[in-house]
Amino acid sequence: MRESRAKERLTLARQRHRVPEVARRLAAGELSYGYAVTVADAVARLDDAECGRAEALLLEMADQGFSAGKVAAFGSRIRDVIAERDGIEDAPDEDSRRGYAKSWITTTRSLDGGRYVKGWLNPEDAAIWDGTLAPLAKPAGPADHRDVAERTAAALSSVLSGGHKATKVTVICDLETLTGGDAPARLSDGTPIPAAQARRIALAAGVSPLLLGRGNTPLYLGYRERFASAAQRQVLEALYPACAVRGCETPGTLCEVDHVGGWALGNSPTDIDQLTLTCGWHNRFKHASPDQIEVTKDRDGLYVYRLLPPSDARSASGSGPPDGVGWAA
Repeated sequence: MRESRAKERLTLARQRHRVPEVARRLAAGELSYGYAVTVADAVARLDDAECGRAEALLLEMADQGFSAGKVAAFGSRIRDVIAERDGIEDAPDEDSRRGYAKSWITTTRSLDGGRYVKGWLNPEDAAIWDGTLAPLAKPAGPADHRDVAERTAAALSSVLSGGHKATKVTVICDLETLTGGDAPARLSDGTPIPAAQARRIALAAGVSPLLLGRGNTPLYLGYRERFASAAQRQVLEALYPACAVRGCETPGTLCEVDHVGGWALGNSPTDIDQLTLTCGWHNRFKHASPDQIEVTKDRDGLYVYRLLPPSDARSASGSGPPDGVGWAA
């Protein structure tokens, strides 16, 4: 059964007790399935009082010979139709009519395998949406020409793919700090934390050693494994507070693991010293335009990516960017 057909049946089953005349006529063979589903979908987000009036009005249209498509069109604006029929003036505006207490989202699949998304979030859920997606929806740098809608979609995909771990906080410190030393600890974004505070946090938190080498933690997976392990990602988030592309401020906890040499090309095994973190957009950009990425290391041995203009633009200028200066990001 197609997903859309399954949703139709679920909607009709859930709304059947609220549209008794529709249920009676459908069972008696006096109303087609298409009309019944159309009415059930139209009343799904109405209160009980409006539901009864909407059922009567839409059934009247069906009796008069209106097509199911025409009934569905009226059903999509049923509140306006009811207000016009009953002579109600000053009907609420669109935002007020959709100010439901419960958030809702509907999705339908397009013919090319994509998905359309439609919905509404109440103020509380909207605040969570803004707080989670807004930082990710910012431009990734001067070379990022996506509009807000495209960046928001990419941000949502990043969260759904598991890059977002809102409840995790990583504190990085030496073993000596935990055992009484004075060396400060730091958060994954580089923020320093006094040694005493780090010890207080450790009392109520899980403590995991990060072995930056060939130790008991399997950080070197070679070419047998395509995806980085949880231990490798934990190390990378500790090393890279943000996307490896210079100027990109996407937090490392929201980035994707990138094979520096390109795993699909056979140039980069899944080893900790061949991996870094990049945001989803820059990761795809690097794969699509490898000649526009310059890879270097900083003084701490961490990878730094610089975006370059297209090769034809560099040829026209006669040289690359001056030493220490990137073209973008």
